[in-house]
Amino acid sequence: MDLATLIGLIGAFGFIIGAMATSGGVGIFIDTASVLIVICGTFFVVMMKYNLKQFLGSVKIGVKAFIFKIDKPDELIEQSVTMADAARKGGFLALEEAEITNTFMQKAVDMLVDGHDGDVVRDALEKDIALTEERHKMGISIFTAIGDVAPAMGMIGTLVGLVGMLSNMDDPKSIGPAMAVALLTTLYGAMIANMVAIPIAGKLGLRMAEEMLNRNLIMDAVLAIQDGQNPRVIEGFLKNYLSEKQRQIDTTDGE
Repeated sequence: MDLATLIGLIGAFGFIIGAMATSGGVGIFIDTASVLIVICGTFFVVMMKYNLKQFLGSVKIGVKAFIFKIDKPDELIEQSVTMADAARKGGFLALEEAEITNTFMQKAVDMLVDGHDGDVVRDALEKDIALTEERHKMGISIFTAIGDVAPAMGMIGTLVGLVGMLSNMDDPKSIGPAMAVALLTTLYGAMIANMVAIPIAGKLGLRMAEEMLNRNLIMDAVLAIQDGQNPRVIEGFLKNYLSEKQRQIDTTDGE
């Protein structure tokens, strides 16, 4: 569970709802016509940009902003060094006994054990990385599109409300509901874009960067093992994937 995403979402909506409650009650900020124009309109417009499978799959992708488990790079480095040492002593077949939880690493190690050529291993892993990145970018683009469309739908709702208000100026009772639609659609569009869609797109971008880093680390580690490089040498260049602070911590621990 990503607490930063959850706390941020709850906190943002909590403060907005609190402000609404102190401004005459939450009820006056709820309007069915505004909800239909902004929320339903946004979803249908965004759906036009993608196929149905991609659009519906965005729900599953969005969950990754809240729930996402990823291996720590320093743990992957440690496991890679252990495997390098095992392969140096017992050959690639010794890696069959390694306990690997990372599916990408398992795929790479299986190719080593099967005796594939280094170029074949590299091409297969690079293709896997590229396709994974494409899937991440698709999810990010959908939430970015929601962030772009929602304010526009809010503006459309505002125009609808203003037209309704101006066309019924002789009926004072109709002015209030029309004005509510005009203002609340803008509010809803801004909230959906800036409090939900854009932050989730940003967090998914972070998830993509983390996974790409791990997968490139694993690919470099496996190819180095295949080349028969010394485990200490492998550890040294894999630590380039760590931040300067993490490298200093590891150095201190090693001493």
